[in-house]
Amino acid sequence: MTTEAITVLGLGNLGRAVAEAFLRGGHPTTVWNRSAAKALALVEGGATAAATVGEAVAAGELVVVAVLDQRAVREVLHGVDVRGRVLVNLTSGTPDEARAVARWAGENGAEYLHGAVYAVPQTIGTAASSINCSGSAAVHERWRERLGLLGKVTFLGADAGRASGYDVAVLAGMYGLIGGFLHAAALARAGGIKATELTPMLLSWLVDLHPALVAFAEEVDSAAYAGGESSLAMNQSGLATLIRAAEAQGVPFAGLDAVKALVDRQVAEGRGAESLARAVESLGGSPRRAG
Repeated sequence: MTTEAITVLGLGNLGRAVAEAFLRGGHPTTVWNRSAAKALALVEGGATAAATVGEAVAAGELVVVAVLDQRAVREVLHGVDVRGRVLVNLTSGTPDEARAVARWAGENGAEYLHGAVYAVPQTIGTAASSINCSGSAAVHERWRERLGLLGKVTFLGADAGRASGYDVAVLAGMYGLIGGFLHAAALARAGGIKATELTPMLLSWLVDLHPALVAFAEEVDSAAYAGGESSLAMNQSGLATLIRAAEAQGVPFAGLDAVKALVDRQVAEGRGAESLARAVESLGGSPRRAG
């Protein structure tokens, strides 16, 4: 591995960890942040602090962007000469926002790869860190070893928005799970049970659900929901009982009401005997076609 010069724009928790990983890998690393004081510790570790974004971009062939959101990406790069540079954007956003930045990069002479990081900052550069990326296959091929300094890299295809598509879906599942956990903890507390006592049993049950989720995923992809051991009608009854219990304990949760509404709609359409997975159809949406 050669030691190409790399630039990191944005020194929040993620950007700082990314810069540190490149420094550990022996790469000359230039950093920039709106608040210059955030660069001091990195400079002590061997980084070079740039006074302007333009100076930072000019210093690195690979430019990694890790700022607050896609609006900040546009603001930071506005008016900057990115010709001949490779932009790897690790900033969270929607799939269409990623595609818009990719178009801007192409129109301004840069190559583009969008990334979504799955790690807490302290695990960047370890086996516990992974990055999904999409966009330029050539960029991925050329820079994958260097990007591998940050964690396991998985390339998802040429659509720059695909990594964000995975990201928003994964995060939606994560926050749904966290919301469910917080409600479970509140219900346990209302019943005189400590959250630390509940959690091992809850984790065991969630692990046991893995096969069901795999089966649900296959049903969703095929849009075939006939049969199944977990019917909509059965879950409609179970959700109603759970909602009553939560209200009785003074811990109602809109998340449960929302799930039941999805189920109710399908049952009302005469689908009660079909799999719970069919509730996804109440959410709408259709697959995005390539091209």
